[in-house]
Amino acid sequence: MAPTTTIETVTITRPLKVIAFICGLIVIILMIMGLASTDWLMADGWRQGLFMHCIADDAEQPLPFNVQDPPGCYQSRSEDYIHAAAGLCIITLITDLVATILTGLGLRTKEHHTKYKYYRFAVIVMGLALVSILIALIIYPVCFAAELNLGNRKIWEFGWAYGVGWGAAIFLFGGVVLLLCDKESEEIYYKERKIVHDNDSRA
Repeated sequence: MAPTTTIETVTITRPLKVIAFICGLIVIILMIMGLASTDWLMADGWRQGLFMHCIADDAEQPLPFNVQDPPGCYQSRSEDYIHAAAGLCIITLITDLVATILTGLGLRTKEHHTKYKYYRFAVIVMGLALVSILIALIIYPVCFAAELNLGNRKIWEFGWAYGVGWGAAIFLFGGVVLLLCDKESEEIYYKERKIVHDNDSRA
């Protein structure tokens, strides 16, 4: 019997998409740290986060923003920019989590059409996460500057938690670029294989 030729579809997992998945995982950790911290904005005797602010025992009077509370930690001040930044950071965490799951599903599946869909949605959702965190990181210092005259402190600085937000933005940008630059067509190649059916008695 004449040999027959079959076409095999071979799926390759590209390292760039694996790195994009790792970037998504790092962003989840960074966003949890940033949301939980009170070290977004700092001054002498004062620490302010997205959900709480803390007053040190030896804080100089008057306190920033005319706060009258004794030393301790309290719910964040009722300022629109603080609530907006907190909401945007939560959106960033949720959307990045979804994008990371979609990327992981894309890496796991063997069906290339499904794989493309996962990657395509992952790029869109991760891009939304990037936009959200960038808006939060911009409005927080800009709106704070507008109320600086009520700060009652000469020196203000942004803490490590604000820097963590920028770190998350960098990893999100990297994840989006990696998912976009790693072309879908490179995931698959076709290989010919000849199959010889030998019906001879040699065995």
